[in-house]
Amino acid sequence: MKQVSEQEIIVPVGAGDDQEEGFCSGCCSVLLVILSTILIAITFPFSLFVCFKVVAEYERAVIFRLGRIRPGGPKGPGLFFIVPCIDTYLKVDLRTVSFDVPPQEVLTRDSVTVTVDAVVYFRVRNPTVAVCNVVNYNWSTRLLAQTTLRNVLGTKILSEVLSDREVISGQMQHILDKATDPWGIQVERVEVKDVRLPVQLQRAMAAEAEATREARAKVIAAEGEQNAALSLKEAADVMSETPTALQLRYLQTLNVISAEKNSTIVFPLPIDTIGGIFPGM
Repeated sequence: MKQVSEQEIIVPVGAGDDQEEGFCSGCCSVLLVILSTILIAITFPFSLFVCFKVVAEYERAVIFRLGRIRPGGPKGPGLFFIVPCIDTYLKVDLRTVSFDVPPQEVLTRDSVTVTVDAVVYFRVRNPTVAVCNVVNYNWSTRLLAQTTLRNVLGTKILSEVLSDREVISGQMQHILDKATDPWGIQVERVEVKDVRLPVQLQRAMAAEAEATREARAKVIAAEGEQNAALSLKEAADVMSETPTALQLRYLQTLNVISAEKNSTIVFPLPIDTIGGIFPGM
């Protein structure tokens, strides 16, 4: 087997320059760290006020040394150490943030214009990714929530927008969480707050609902009259079979009239009875 010597190794064009630049960068970094350490030692103990930083329990600090993230991940909570002049850090809040999505005029699938607003709850899941992958994760999430609200509601009809708010909120949460995952953001909850309709549409829907209720009331009244008529027919059939029942009903009616303390009581008499008493009539 032929052995390849060092003279026969092919170096890609530009690779040597990159290695040289990396070597120079490493040397400069080491030199700056040494100078900063000497400066800290000279100004001790006053330099401690600059070197030690504190972050709260709900915060994390992403430290950059000469533009590169320091290994070990975000620092905190509590006390951490930085080297002046070469280290910079950014604080990231890990608490849940809520914001209102401004009212959006949306054209639904059945060509109805509605104004909808919502509220979104999110938090930072990975501080390092949130700092490095997006310029402003808070503002970017807000803009994405507005766009997602318009896109989701554009695929729904008016009845679905008014009745299926929980389904719409779940769809928005899934879309936002998937889109913000590369930013280190976790969307915890989305709620549709209010759906405002045009005034003319509100009047039309109110008139339609009123007409529907009136029609239903008329149907119910007709059904009641029909049932009452059937009950009266059945009662008349029973009384026709037993004449005593008619007399009992007559006495019951007199009892009801007397309970109201009326001064005049009219006694209806059958024609046959009157004819027996007064033959000439």
